[in-house]
Amino acid sequence: MSGLHHRHLAVSPDWMALYYRHPLEITHGEGRHVWDAEGNRYLDFFGGILTTMTAHALPEVTKAVAEQAGRIIHSSTLYLNRPMVELAERVVALSGIPDARVFFTTSGTEANDTALLLATTYRRSNQILAMRNSYHGRSFSAVSITGNHAWSPTGLSPLQTLYVHGGVRSRGPYAHLSDGEFIAACVADLEDLLGHTRDAAALIAEPIQGVGGFTSPPDGLYAAFREVLDRHGILWISDEVQTGWGRTGEHFWGWQAHGGSGPPDIVTFAKGIGNGMSVGGVIARADVMNCLDANSISTFGGSPVTMAAGLANLSYLLEHDLQGNARRVGGLLIERLRAIAAGSECVREVRGRGLMIGIELVKPGTDEANPEAASAVLEAAREGGLLLGKGGGHNTSVLRIAPPLSLSIPEAEEGAAILADALQAAG
Repeated sequence: MSGLHHRHLAVSPDWMALYYRHPLEITHGEGRHVWDAEGNRYLDFFGGILTTMTAHALPEVTKAVAEQAGRIIHSSTLYLNRPMVELAERVVALSGIPDARVFFTTSGTEANDTALLLATTYRRSNQILAMRNSYHGRSFSAVSITGNHAWSPTGLSPLQTLYVHGGVRSRGPYAHLSDGEFIAACVADLEDLLGHTRDAAALIAEPIQGVGGFTSPPDGLYAAFREVLDRHGILWISDEVQTGWGRTGEHFWGWQAHGGSGPPDIVTFAKGIGNGMSVGGVIARADVMNCLDANSISTFGGSPVTMAAGLANLSYLLEHDLQGNARRVGGLLIERLRAIAAGSECVREVRGRGLMIGIELVKPGTDEANPEAASAVLEAAREGGLLLGKGGGHNTSVLRIAPPLSLSIPEAEEGAAILADALQAAG
């Protein structure tokens, strides 16, 4: 055990997980690569949990942060803040929500907390519809709407949460159905559920479930849900903490794969927009955002430094068409990974879109989750110079691949080759 690891254990909670048998200290990064304290170089296919969205040490972002820090680092939302207003204007324009307002937070968890506050206040109801296998953060209220037991440490809750079918296409009672039949069955389940409940405040859903292992329903499910929700006056919250800003390639927001019945009432975001700085936020229709009848501010949300980072990062993303790069390079990578998986008995499915790809591992010849194999592949990939993530609602048996959106084709090929060797070495 390293000295730093020993010190970490002495002062950190037991439940704060670390990757790898010998945990990694990352000291610096550049582009799509990071280095550890021993000087080893790694191709980063996880980006600080989908947070380093454009690149490590992106000059445009580091310059914006340094210049703003040289002027003023902090003021709070009690004062006018030019970078915050400028970023809010851009986010509103990109949101697809008419007459939208933005409230900035410091994290996705806090963004989802705020969305729940808005929805429950607007609807005068504490009942929330959530998806099975979902994850929405680590606060008390966010945990209470998380449909993944590995990330839900308490059953106590300020909310009444009811879980809906549909977030996982290839497991569960409807997995055998065609896409159209799957959507129809999930809509019928939602209709039936609403017939037994009091008025719900909102449905919250990730277009692609992140911690749940990059699972998703067929395109159009949430549009079909929206038709039902509208009849009952129930709001739709799209949790875009992991799917936003073009990561899926085909769409700028994940909800756009389900936009046939209009945009969500509320969108939450975080992670990638700050490229590592603490930026989260909520976008909502003005009448929903303005429904609170008490004062509120944010001490750290919308800080001048994080807003400057967000502006520079978003500008780089749009000017360099990183959404298009995610579509092109991600499409190549997922096909390469599917070809590799065809030769492995422990791979159940390769899924995802853009640069958001999951590889689900099972025990050979079965449909049983294989978390031991996932851990072994993670270790072997690290030995080969590649960093991956893990997730999944079935015993953490999914490898999560989400590199910076500037990933090049040669880097995608390199990562796929390392992963092929890791899968072979692990089983």
